[in-house]
Amino acid sequence: MADRRQHWETVYRNKAADQVSWFQLHAASSSRLIAGCADRDAEIIDVGGGASVLVDDLLDAGYRHLTVLDLAESALAASRARLGARAQPVQWIAGDVTRAELPAARYDVWHDRAVFHFLTDPADRARYVAQVLKSVKPGGHVIVAAFGPGGPLQCSGLDVMRYAPDALHAEFGTPFRLLGHETEIHHTPAGQEQEFVYCYCLRT
Repeated sequence: MADRRQHWETVYRNKAADQVSWFQLHAASSSRLIAGCADRDAEIIDVGGGASVLVDDLLDAGYRHLTVLDLAESALAASRARLGARAQPVQWIAGDVTRAELPAARYDVWHDRAVFHFLTDPADRARYVAQVLKSVKPGGHVIVAAFGPGGPLQCSGLDVMRYAPDALHAEFGTPFRLLGHETEIHHTPAGQEQEFVYCYCLRT
């Protein structure tokens, strides 16, 4: 875990937040999917949120109970600096999602864009799913975006997994009812295209 943390700390210290390959000016797909399943009082966690602007977009939309988790403290610091005083009501957690102490049955929405596909070890994926089962309320929603079948084989110098929608849902299993899925072609700051698959499920 220490090696993983150091990797991401190095990435965010050496690159501006708008130069990493996963940068979005606005997290349009994520914001739309969250709006479709959560009212403004929902408890929402953005896993791997780091320096993402999703928290900005959700605050702009009036969401009041937000948590951002990331392995890299430097990424979270970039978001807090960008938000200024608006960062105060947000809960910020620096930790590995597969091992962090997360509250039980807390969240109405679990959102992850681009963490799950870095979990190449089946044991890490199992721990991740166990965290979701523990932390998301029954009847809560889980939105996970990962590289699709046409996505890259590596990202940020690390091997990644690629998933068709059925395969991504299968990693979570029967406690999660698949509500839908969609594909997005993400354009990186360097001008490359990356295929993402979004799956959204109900925690039964």
